[in-house]
Amino acid sequence: MNADPPTSAPGVLIGRSALLDDLRPVLDRRPAVVVITGEAGVGKSRLVGELLTRTPPSGAVTLVARCQESDAPFPFAPLVEALSLSRPRQADLTPLTGALRGLLPDLADLLPPAPPPADDPRAGRHRVLRALRALTASLGRAVLVVEDLQWADESTCAFLRTVVSDPPPHLGLVLTARSHTAPHIDAEGGDGLPFPLRPPVQVTVAEVHLLPLSMAETGALAAGLLGVRAVPEEFADRLHRWTGGLPYVVEEVLRRWPDPTACSTGTAEMPEPPLPASVRRVVVERLRRLPSDARRVVAAAAVLGDPAPVPLLGAVAGLGERETRSALAAALKEGAVRATGGTYALPYELARRATYEAVAEPERPVLHLRAARALTRHTGPLPLVRIAGHYRSAGHHTRAVRCLEAAADRAAAGGDAGTATDRYLDALRGGPSAVVRDRLALKLARVALNARTGPQVPAALRQVLDQHSLGPGPSGEIRLLLGLLLRNQSGSGLEALEEIARAVPDLLAVSTGQAARALSIIAIPSLKGWPIGEHRRLLAEADRLLPRVDEEELRSAVLANRATALALMGDPSAWQAVADLPAAITGEGAARVHANLAGAATALGHPERARAFQARAWEAVRTNHAPYLEAFVETTDTLAALTSGRWKGLLERAERAEAQYRNVPDFHAEALLVCGLLRLHTKGQTDVARRLLERAVRTTALDTGVVLTSAAAAAVRIHLAADRPAQAVRAMQGALHQVRRTGAWVWASALAPPAVQALVRDGRDTEAHRLVAELADGIADRDAPAARAALLTCRALLGATNGPQAGTGGSDALYAAAADAWTALERPYEAAYVREAWGLRLLAAGAAGGRTVLHEAITAYQDIDAVWDVLRCQRGLREHGQVTVRRPGALGYGDHLSPRERAVARLASLGLSNREIARELVLSHRTVEHHVARALRKLGLSSRTEIGSQLGL
Repeated sequence: MNADPPTSAPGVLIGRSALLDDLRPVLDRRPAVVVITGEAGVGKSRLVGELLTRTPPSGAVTLVARCQESDAPFPFAPLVEALSLSRPRQADLTPLTGALRGLLPDLADLLPPAPPPADDPRAGRHRVLRALRALTASLGRAVLVVEDLQWADESTCAFLRTVVSDPPPHLGLVLTARSHTAPHIDAEGGDGLPFPLRPPVQVTVAEVHLLPLSMAETGALAAGLLGVRAVPEEFADRLHRWTGGLPYVVEEVLRRWPDPTACSTGTAEMPEPPLPASVRRVVVERLRRLPSDARRVVAAAAVLGDPAPVPLLGAVAGLGERETRSALAAALKEGAVRATGGTYALPYELARRATYEAVAEPERPVLHLRAARALTRHTGPLPLVRIAGHYRSAGHHTRAVRCLEAAADRAAAGGDAGTATDRYLDALRGGPSAVVRDRLALKLARVALNARTGPQVPAALRQVLDQHSLGPGPSGEIRLLLGLLLRNQSGSGLEALEEIARAVPDLLAVSTGQAARALSIIAIPSLKGWPIGEHRRLLAEADRLLPRVDEEELRSAVLANRATALALMGDPSAWQAVADLPAAITGEGAARVHANLAGAATALGHPERARAFQARAWEAVRTNHAPYLEAFVETTDTLAALTSGRWKGLLERAERAEAQYRNVPDFHAEALLVCGLLRLHTKGQTDVARRLLERAVRTTALDTGVVLTSAAAAAVRIHLAADRPAQAVRAMQGALHQVRRTGAWVWASALAPPAVQALVRDGRDTEAHRLVAELADGIADRDAPAARAALLTCRALLGATNGPQAGTGGSDALYAAAADAWTALERPYEAAYVREAWGLRLLAAGAAGGRTVLHEAITAYQDIDAVWDVLRCQRGLREHGQVTVRRPGALGYGDHLSPRERAVARLASLGLSNREIARELVLSHRTVEHHVARALRKLGLSSRTEIGSQLGL
């Protein structure tokens, strides 16, 4: 029979399976004693409940006694409650048990008559102990659980000593007690029990000290409680630090958190969790039991937060070393603090918060001020940020700002631009005086340029500029640097240029070199910037000031920007400007200019120069810890790999960059572009590619000739492959407008050929001829080999439409010249694209060699893994009556959908017809029919309308 089994906390049992397996056989070997110790919330009661549930002895009695904390405990109180629910067998009751009639009135009808009162109170007490032992023995095969022995009254302890020293033969005794140290460590606590554990040798004994869960076990418990398969490792780690791995605290936190599921699945930021009232109560009760000095030391630990040594704790608590050590001993015994390698701290973050809240509010500033002063005496590098936090909490804001500025200066000197930026921002938020504020703003503007920052930096700088307290020099420099931040990192293209332009008058008033630098920066062209003519005018102004610039660093910066601007414009003098760059440009400046030049050389069609510049950029960035420049060089390298057809492993690399550089718009846009183009060409995922390319266009801030044109070109090709020429024309118009507006025709190499194709296919030959003429005029005096190869391609495409000789003669020569030009520029994709167009024109004209040329294109596409383009070429062959042979060794998918069948099925579920699917995926109508039929058969469906639900769409 079972009487009131022990309660257990809800949720799943994690990390205790092996322990349960060890304890179960112990209770089977009677008499047995199981002792389970551990701190509050570690799961002692839960373990006991699982132990009794998993080892239910047939016909056994289970009694549970729970000790309660009390100032005046009633003798044997927990035993009375538990034994009153039992029903002993009268036949097994000895006359001695009659002595329990007064103690257990609920059992009076079962107990023998009471014996005469004892003359000696001690004899009477001994009689009751023997009677309780006899009553327990009369229960036969039984389990007696006594929980929370740390609160047991003296009489209950005496009974348990009696039973342990002479246990009934069929009794299993399970004892739990709160203990913060493992058995045999805390000598005063007697293994966590209020009495020594000295059973006879024939008694089976198991002693267990429960430890908190590990980080991984905490994550597993959270996943079980939230009903998810797993939680992110970061969430598990944070939850473990908040709760100390105590299962009860984990459950309380997750139960009271407004939306823990969002945080645990990585879909939201992780705010601090609420402090459960139950946790607060446990902490407050623990503090109440501590002596005064121990409470002061624990309060000091809560204020300090991080683990602290004895001298630091004593200084904050206002105690000497001897008093501090004695106080710590009391706090350790009660579990109010934990020791780690000679330092002491609160056991977990929520306990620290509860302890801090328990400190009287007027006392907190005093403790924080002591902490700040004690930390300033810290040996080694000062923990300046911690000191600043304590000064701020103590109300000493000026000192806090001073510490934060010093911390930022130290980080900046060490090359850690990101940390320095954060510290300067924190200092500005501290409400400094006007003089300090202006100084901090200038430092922030200088260092943030090499950090990957968010919008908070421009906002802070603007706030300072709006105070109008800066002189012309600092105002101009901050405005210049703000413009650079907006240009490089914040996605504000024209706004950035205008901000820098506004800085020029202030800079001219104090520094010709700074003004020349600002002019050379806004002279660098972009597709979202001003017309090229305006950028040339600004560059001329910078050139006019250059002879008056004496500062070597500023002169080098102007020359670097000048070389970059000329290169991006395709100016033939650019390479001489590069050769004239001073050797003084090193470190971050070298990384920046060479990455700029590598990007320009790649876009213009100078592969050898691009490689040389890129190598110098990598060499420079590896010696300087500047996250912004690292991102710059990485994305430049990724674009170069895309352009040169080095696509193996590039998608994974681009996806990493896309995830890492989301706070730098132009870098993020370039990574999105590469991801989108590779998703299109290597995977044939047109829908995914279009979404990525549209995001790239929306994201880019200025775009030096890559993102807008390449994204538009890909969209045009997708529409043309699906036989949608009118939509192809619309897809190119935005990027073409930017090219025409700025006059940046040197950057039209990716867009012009597919744009001409789209116009011709849509019957707009006149517009196509106009476009080619504009391209020719725009690059006439420019050094832009890629744009010239694009012009050859466009002329070949137009020549193939001019009269009865289409596809032969002069047109062939143009196609061949264009293909050779692209090959010489190490652009395998463009060369293959020209051969594809050439081969299709030949096949359409019935001219010889079309099949051969198209197969050359297919081979070239296969070499770079351009699967989508191979399929398009093969469809072209079929449409012209040419049979293609499938390569042997194709994968078999059995009853599972192949990737192509899944793609077809997905589009069919969206309601597209077979013909529309064929156009979208560059397949023949008959091939789509076969894929739909096979998908329906494999899915066991009779209608394509059922596909969506079957695929979970």
